[in-house]
Amino acid sequence: MNISYDNTSLIKDGKRWFPIMGEIHYSRYPDSDWKRELLKMKAGGVDLVSSYVIWIHHEEIEGEWDFSDWRNLRGFVGAVKDAGLAMILRIGPWVHAEVRNGGFPDWLLQKCPNARTNDEPYFKEIGLYFEKVFEQVQGLLNKDGGPIIGVQIENEFGHCGGLLGKEGEKHMQYLLQMAKDAGFDVPLYTATGWGGAITAGMLPVMGGYCEAPWDHRTTEIEPSGNYVFSHERNDHNIGSDFGLGHGTTFDMTKYPYLTAELGGGMEVSYKRRPVARAKDIGAMSLVKMGSGCNLLGYYMYHGGMNPDGKVTTLEENTATGSYNDMPVKNYDFRAPLGTYGNENGSYREIRMLAQFAKDFGQNICTMKAHIPDENPLVPTNFTALRSSFRYDEKSPEAGAYVFVNNFQRRRDMAEHDGVELKAPAPFDSVAIPALDIYNGDFFFLPLLMKTGAARLLSSACTPLCVLHNAGKNSYVFYTASHLAKLSKDDRLYKTSRITTIQGADKRLYTFEGNDETVEIITLSRKDALNAVKLSIAGNDFLTISDALLYQEEDCVFAEGSGQEAIQCYPPLPATPNGYETAQTEQTGFTVYKPQACTDEAEQATLAYNLTETTGKTVAYVLTVSQPNAEQGTETFIHIAYTGNAARLYGSDGKLLDDDIYTGTGHEWNIGINRFMKGKDATFRFEIDVLDSTSDIFIENWPDFCNGSTKASLDSIRTFSKRTSQLL
Repeated sequence: MNISYDNTSLIKDGKRWFPIMGEIHYSRYPDSDWKRELLKMKAGGVDLVSSYVIWIHHEEIEGEWDFSDWRNLRGFVGAVKDAGLAMILRIGPWVHAEVRNGGFPDWLLQKCPNARTNDEPYFKEIGLYFEKVFEQVQGLLNKDGGPIIGVQIENEFGHCGGLLGKEGEKHMQYLLQMAKDAGFDVPLYTATGWGGAITAGMLPVMGGYCEAPWDHRTTEIEPSGNYVFSHERNDHNIGSDFGLGHGTTFDMTKYPYLTAELGGGMEVSYKRRPVARAKDIGAMSLVKMGSGCNLLGYYMYHGGMNPDGKVTTLEENTATGSYNDMPVKNYDFRAPLGTYGNENGSYREIRMLAQFAKDFGQNICTMKAHIPDENPLVPTNFTALRSSFRYDEKSPEAGAYVFVNNFQRRRDMAEHDGVELKAPAPFDSVAIPALDIYNGDFFFLPLLMKTGAARLLSSACTPLCVLHNAGKNSYVFYTASHLAKLSKDDRLYKTSRITTIQGADKRLYTFEGNDETVEIITLSRKDALNAVKLSIAGNDFLTISDALLYQEEDCVFAEGSGQEAIQCYPPLPATPNGYETAQTEQTGFTVYKPQACTDEAEQATLAYNLTETTGKTVAYVLTVSQPNAEQGTETFIHIAYTGNAARLYGSDGKLLDDDIYTGTGHEWNIGINRFMKGKDATFRFEIDVLDSTSDIFIENWPDFCNGSTKASLDSIRTFSKRTSQLL
């Protein structure tokens, strides 16, 4: 793979590349499941995996290196390669990552009190650390045919600690040279660029979060600027907000706009507990794309769990001088894929944009963002419509996209009736359909899009992907915007259908010319959320299902309850295992329904008893039984509770998992297979009392029923998630 970049985008094998990057920490997830989880990330549209190497996870005690099991870095990079993904290895040495000391072992800070400065004893330790990390990945770099195309040096250096100015530049350049001397010879060397961080000529990568759980305040904070189209690359939450280019130490004209830390969710702290929801992440991602970003990189994309420490617990906490107290074990992050590989809602929101980027990214990479002068500059403007156009001034024939965002997290936006968006020259002759734009809408629409030999002049539908099959191309769109004067509940937005260009709904599409080899597939937004393109034996298939579908080469897998139907166009090469076929002529999709199972494995059962009530904690004993657990079946305990926090212990008293309460409706799903040593297991479950007078931020406080404290187990049950091979 030949990787390079210019000031516009990354370039792969001579073509512009708009990748989706997703962060997963191998040392926070069971090694036995790495391959499966990476394939699920790939099915979500991830091309590029990023992962921190967390020093304290590998050398908590000086000289005692541990690269076994969860910590097996070489094994993880091998799994990335086997999954057909590329990788950015973030070697630090300081990483933050909500881990103890930002990833530094305690012994290092005792030995090198001047860490993150130009102190020779510190540099000596870093040199040894880099060499040890390189030993684990030697032979797995891009030049060797491996997946590692890039290395990130440090994290937020000069923004969160470290040095500024010339001394900071010297430090970062020295770290880069040490990494090269250790053997890290890769096409890309990156550094985080927000908040005045020092990049020292390395490729800067930016960030963006929908809130700021690290904020010291315990009140509602200002609305995030990440929902406003802007040429500013700095995050208004994690970086400076003094004006375009302020708070960055690099020349933005020399580098492409890439992100490494768009919040795929947020890890809450005991002090501040905002909840990242699916549309929070989806709208923010769309705005970044509409602002000219050419890499959507998510931190985190996959949650996990802190490993057990040999000397201390390994979470970030105030006792070590950090600003936040985090869960001891849990690092779900409310990421697209959570602690146990379970879906959080943002997985499908991101997947829609990711599928578009995969099929249209090469085209959009050269399109700069053109933001209208009347576009609001601040996120506190809830009345003006927010929009942006992306097009290439040098190649207008390549078409354009108009982006609209009328979503601001936890705020109501003014609604706009009969909006006639006006494209700039040379697209001003194109009539964009009049739209009613509701509070919470966000979407983008194509202009002058090539569809085979025809051209889509304008559309009220958003492109998703393209299917290529035996001389036929099927362009897939979905209804994310609303035509003026039509109810948003109109059947038009709820029905998916397949037509020719000439048969496409004239209200939704305006074509110039025709191409009989082209089909137009229009999905409802709901179906688009559940849609994923599969490629089998050189042909493409559009599948729609509540199950999570992923593949390894031509083998297709489904993860879910086992009761989800699958729609597919065109029909799959064979009826999936355990399914039967039913044709629906209305939509053109083939529907596969799961067959009734007569010898279904007996479900897990759960019993619980209240065993202790104090003024601070209530405790229960949970007994779980799995008499005939099927291979590929994961059992979850679903818990709804009210309290400050909760913890799950094994029968030996070992802390297995913990959770911070985030407000009314809070639920916690615990995958217990990794904790079961047989068919039966006993756990202790504790809930800490929540005090209504606590100085903490919770978005929606519970009803204390005329009291001042509360700790209650509101409901508890088990459910199963199954993984089965369909083809």
